[in-house]
Amino acid sequence: MRCPFCGNVDSQVKDSRPAEDHVAIRRRRFCPACGGRFTTYERVQLRDLVVIKNSGKREDFDRTKLERSIRIAMQKRPLDPERIDQMISGIVRRLESMGETDIASKVIGEIVMETLARIDTVSYVRFASVYKNFQAADDFDKFVSELRPQGGADE
Repeated sequence: MRCPFCGNVDSQVKDSRPAEDHVAIRRRRFCPACGGRFTTYERVQLRDLVVIKNSGKREDFDRTKLERSIRIAMQKRPLDPERIDQMISGIVRRLESMGETDIASKVIGEIVMETLARIDTVSYVRFASVYKNFQAADDFDKFVSELRPQGGADE
């Protein structure tokens, strides 16, 4: 593994342990050339996925891009970072197990929204506001009113 600090290709593994509920391996590494320490994660990749955007453009699936958008939606929410990592790994496994290598961005967005709805309502609404391109407060109001149970007792 190439050192991110000096570019040396001979880094040494100092410690390995399971991560993300045993779906990844976390490795602490040391660079003998510059003395830098860094962490890498090793995950199983079942197949190379390609995302088909709404515009028709195709791009390679990027787990870090998915992770970044989910973490933005979950910012300052009382959720364990390990739980967020497990959720992201679950979404990626679900995408990989669909049997298709080409996946529409709309499908990915729907899977993320479905997962967030089960875990944290605030994060779900935040993600939906970007995904569904809310333009005004009325868009939020309509979306949130659909989340509320119909005819139930007032909270």
